[in-house]
Amino acid sequence: MRIHLALRRHVVPLLLAVGLVLTASATAHPATPRPVPLRVATYNIHAGAGEDEVFDLDRQVRALRSLDADVIGLQEVDVHWGERSQWRDLARELAHRLGMHVAFAPIYSLDPEPAAGTTPPRREFGVAVLSRHPVLRVRNHEITRLSTQGENPLPEPGPGFLQATVAVRGIPLDVYATHLDYRPDPAVRAAQVADMLRVMDRPCPFRCPAHLLLGDFNARPDAPELTPLWATLRDADPGAPTFPASAPDRRIDYVATSAGIDLRRAWTAPTGIASDHLPVVADLHLTRR
Repeated sequence: MRIHLALRRHVVPLLLAVGLVLTASATAHPATPRPVPLRVATYNIHAGAGEDEVFDLDRQVRALRSLDADVIGLQEVDVHWGERSQWRDLARELAHRLGMHVAFAPIYSLDPEPAAGTTPPRREFGVAVLSRHPVLRVRNHEITRLSTQGENPLPEPGPGFLQATVAVRGIPLDVYATHLDYRPDPAVRAAQVADMLRVMDRPCPFRCPAHLLLGDFNARPDAPELTPLWATLRDADPGAPTFPASAPDRRIDYVATSAGIDLRRAWTAPTGIASDHLPVVADLHLTRR
């Protein structure tokens, strides 16, 4: 017993001293955080139809799987919308077939068509985010819209700007998915850009170190209405046009990143005419703070 006590009197102070040295060394030379790789994509799926206007979800599943992306923003997503997509829930079905989590934000949510003896679901159309990583929170924000569902619409706030917070290996990341107005007059798009910037400027309750914006902006990169975006976001330029799919001559689809994200490379994926758009894919590195 005396031997053990003697050893303890000498060993314990030694271990404490070593611990203090290691702590001081770690403080003086903190470990450089390892970057966390993330592949993201954006894809307008044209309600499940290809550029040939044939509804073929199998073809789109193959196209999406070929991207091998961790997070995908989708536009023109039908959920029990109508005959053109066979009344199917494209958001959930694509997520299930790809083995991913899903967040969906309707732009339009309409009463179902009457059906005798049944209670059909609402007819919805909007944007979605598919994620291999868990989804912590989903928000459907309003931005300025000019509806396509009524006569003589006026610009007014409407839903469909999706915020999905995903947990990427312990890093919370806000992923926004959007689909901007398609009309030649840029006024509504300009209002939508201002609205999106206000939403993205709000603090993330999970203390997200960065955020992404994925979408079909319906405007070229140098369009004046997009200029405010590039003051705070970086355009992951794939160096190629995205629309129309068979003979693309303009880029209207975007992956945009905030500070705190390192862009490694970006490209358009050769998915043929699975949609009328080509997807944009980007390899990123997140910084763990």
